[in-house]
Amino acid sequence: MNGIHDLGGMHGMGPIDAETDEPIFHAEWERRMFALMLATFANGSFKGDEFRHAIERMEPAEYLNTSYYEHWLHSLERLLVEKGQVAPGELEAAWKNAANAADAEGAA
Repeated sequence: MNGIHDLGGMHGMGPIDAETDEPIFHAEWERRMFALMLATFANGSFKGDEFRHAIERMEPAEYLNTSYYEHWLHSLERLLVEKGQVAPGELEAAWKNAANAADAEGAA
């Protein structure tokens, strides 16, 4: 495969700047994303090849403009909908409700 999702070793992409003492997770949501992925693999919701294929189906511009764990989130959301474990639109509604709750909490 030779797509935008296979950047490793690709010429012209510039150096990879390693962060000194980089933490495993930069934010709490990344830690939660990691746990969710482990749980969905453990309960057999999907397999590793399905997970990777869902990431590879991201639009190239979206892939390049999102972080590692955002790729995971995209894959998890897509697979849960495709496998009928979550209804289409249900996740979007949940995200909006969470954002509204956070906004209301911040305004208080």
